[in-house]
Amino acid sequence: MTVPLGGIPLADHAAVYAALDRAGFTDVWSAEVNGADAFTPLALAAAWQPRLRLGTAITPAFTRGPGLLAMSAAALADAAPGRFALGIGASSPVVVGDWNAVPYTEPFRRTRDVLRFLRAALAGETVDGAYDTFTVRRFTLERPPATPPPVLLAALRPGMLRLAAAEADGVILNWLAADDVPRALGATGQRRPGFEVVARIFVCPTEDAAHARALGRRLITSYLTVPAYAEFHRWLGREEVFGPMWRAWAAGDRRGAGAAVPDEVVDALVLHGSPERCRDQVARYADAGVDVPVLALLPTPELAAGGAAALADLIGRLGPARVAAHGGWES
Repeated sequence: MTVPLGGIPLADHAAVYAALDRAGFTDVWSAEVNGADAFTPLALAAAWQPRLRLGTAITPAFTRGPGLLAMSAAALADAAPGRFALGIGASSPVVVGDWNAVPYTEPFRRTRDVLRFLRAALAGETVDGAYDTFTVRRFTLERPPATPPPVLLAALRPGMLRLAAAEADGVILNWLAADDVPRALGATGQRRPGFEVVARIFVCPTEDAAHARALGRRLITSYLTVPAYAEFHRWLGREEVFGPMWRAWAAGDRRGAGAAVPDEVVDALVLHGSPERCRDQVARYADAGVDVPVLALLPTPELAAGGAAALADLIGRLGPARVAAHGGWES
């Protein structure tokens, strides 16, 4: 499950984490955009639910200095030995440049360099030298983790997918349909033993299809008009499907952009229906090669009306029926 859950204060997440554990969820993965940072929700989970595995999906490669990013990862790995995975990625010009006042330049090379730095630093090595996009002088973690966390790379198109396969411990996918997974994984080549595939999957567990599709269209027009995601979906073969949306958005016609997204595309990218139906749709990602399907829970009319009791019931109904010890799914 993606944490924290919207609308619930972090201080009240102890009950959320307990409910996730009871329902059979094995992992909680955080995101970092403009809400909570990636590490605080996981630090709380480490203290409150010592069986849950923790992951960041993702921490931007630009917004912390290399040393601070290594320190944050090492501290969480120390708090949850063997239960933490660090996911990093390029993020976007808005998050990096507009909100954090950091130049968003050479995102592929910056992410590659941060990945290489982290692999060395988290192993306890002294890092001293120049990468293509930054220079580090004699940095050594004071307390390197006894179990260095795996480092996963968020990737969309072939270049980053190949980098993940060559140098990271896994890949994090986002904003793709279950039918898109084989194409994405095909670009990584043959997977090494232990290479982990994580995918964030948007889930709106309601049988109010109009609500789910309206919300899905807002998300799709917000995210898939960003250049990196637009190029990703062109690569996936959706130029014809999304072309009208992209043209309307570029012309400033936000309403027209949303109206141009067909229902079947919304349904493929934002899962909806009863919790049991959503769970079955998530299983299709696992069948396509995803090791850790990470749900991103979207608001529904039922949750708005039912409060904490409705959330607890929903978590139980979404709970993985076939989940194995570390997030992989059994047949």
